[in-house]
Amino acid sequence: MTQAYLSNEVEIPVPKTRRKGTGKQLAISGAKTNNLKNIDVKIPLGTLTCVTGVSGCGKSSLVEGTLKPALESRNAIKTGDAEDHLYTHYISDREREPVYNDYGKPEYKSIRGVSHIKRLINVDQKAIGETPRSNPATYTDLFTKIRELFAEQHDAKMLGFGISMFSFNLAAGQCHVCEGHRFNRVEMHFLPDVWMPCEACNSTGYNIDTLEIRYKGKNIAEVLDMTVDEALTFFSESSRICRTLQMLADVGLGYIQLGQSATTLSGGEAQRVKLAKELARRQTGSTLYIMDEPTTGLHFDDIQKLLKVLNKLVDAGNTIIAVEHNIDVIKSADWIIDLGPEGSKRGGEVVAMGTPEAVAKVQESHTARFLRETL
Repeated sequence: MTQAYLSNEVEIPVPKTRRKGTGKQLAISGAKTNNLKNIDVKIPLGTLTCVTGVSGCGKSSLVEGTLKPALESRNAIKTGDAEDHLYTHYISDREREPVYNDYGKPEYKSIRGVSHIKRLINVDQKAIGETPRSNPATYTDLFTKIRELFAEQHDAKMLGFGISMFSFNLAAGQCHVCEGHRFNRVEMHFLPDVWMPCEACNSTGYNIDTLEIRYKGKNIAEVLDMTVDEALTFFSESSRICRTLQMLADVGLGYIQLGQSATTLSGGEAQRVKLAKELARRQTGSTLYIMDEPTTGLHFDDIQKLLKVLNKLVDAGNTIIAVEHNIDVIKSADWIIDLGPEGSKRGGEVVAMGTPEAVAKVQESHTARFLRETL
């Protein structure tokens, strides 16, 4: 597959048309965070917008250091449990104290168009959990639906097993040796702790009573060992389970196991699990997704699949702002904000802003040189 992309047998096509957006926009004026030089930028809502430029030109200072905290300062409600690393914010128009982050205090004169955004979601490549009990099924809420299905089985009802019996996070059904982790922690002197497979439960995380209950011949541990593609066939009669499974398959994760430990997922895989969870939600539009170099570590084919997912979100009325260096993503954007012209003190200015075709005509832009070649 790598050869096919390198030889141009397969390629990521340039979009035939650029989305105009909803007609509304988010506008920041007077941004001076870090090396930004009092710049004004506008972001058409309902588009895929890429912030580009050489390293150190101010991309992250604009998006992560200015825009994100500016919107979070109008935070009405912050949602999300320990498993939810999407950092969802519901936006209100009321200004609050500035949100500080690694970039210090965000400096800008004004931000307009906030009322058109209802939710702010930061999608990054951080792990979806920090212990072996965290996995794609728990993160996407598939686990709850699967447990409900097992609790509805005749044998489960006869024994009085409720939904909690099928959770390895609760004492009722979990293995009492590994406490549902499926692995036991071994403390190492002068080295990081090591997780070893639990011999008591054969690394299933469940006790014997729980594993006796079966759905279509499989116990819950065997279901969690299935890949997404296998589970799509197995749960074909359950539309509410298949919806999320289909989203995972659509983002190119048909090969991962439902119960695969979050600690074994790569950054790109974790990011796509988060996107699949978002796609499985009922889309209401008016959500702003912020992504910082989403293609890091991804293969050409992974990028192709990622773009399909991003386009689905934008077509549903949402907005995506991505800090990006990858030319395949940049050429696929509806709008580009190119910063520079160089890095550090010689950066922080808006070199070009507009559609990829418009930016490609700007001679001062380093991004334009590569856009001209690919367009």
